[in-house]
Amino acid sequence: MKLVIIILMAISSISLYGQDRPYYYEIPAAPETYTATTAIARLVDGLGFRYFWATEGLRDEDLLFKPSEEARTSFETIQHIYGLTYVLINTVQGKPTGPSNANLTTFSDYRNATLENIRQASEILKQPETDLEELPMAFQRSGGNKEYPFWNLINGPISDALWHVGQVVTFRRSSGNPLPPGVNVLEGTKK
Repeated sequence: MKLVIIILMAISSISLYGQDRPYYYEIPAAPETYTATTAIARLVDGLGFRYFWATEGLRDEDLLFKPSEEARTSFETIQHIYGLTYVLINTVQGKPTGPSNANLTTFSDYRNATLENIRQASEILKQPETDLEELPMAFQRSGGNKEYPFWNLINGPISDALWHVGQVVTFRRSSGNPLPPGVNVLEGTKK
């Protein structure tokens, strides 16, 4: 199973860079069948589309914006969204989440890594052999691993990431840089 996933991710990465438009410029075509895994994959694709446009064209002043002293900046929120997608990709790969060893420092680093985590997770979820019951969300801790059923990934990191993408959209509006015109989240298109 892991070899199949690695091969599929390699093929997906090749096709990712062969497109005319960046991945998640528009939401990918819907799966042909409704299953638990394709429904979750579609939810993840919706996150990818929203994240792509929420972060497209952000300026330095947008990244530094925060609505109050106690709040996170947009960049800190983007770092948090990356962490949530790191849990997502680890879960669908059947791995526990420990500290990330990714060397991410810039906005571009975080944005690209986040979009790639989302894309890979969606591709894995679309595979017919993916069984959500075999994919607990697990965390590595010094005192031992803590596991939760897949349900908790939905109401935890996936929903939280969607919540925070909305914050990035609100923050960018507040700093004078609204979403580019023509982004249609209902249809998953950009006109």
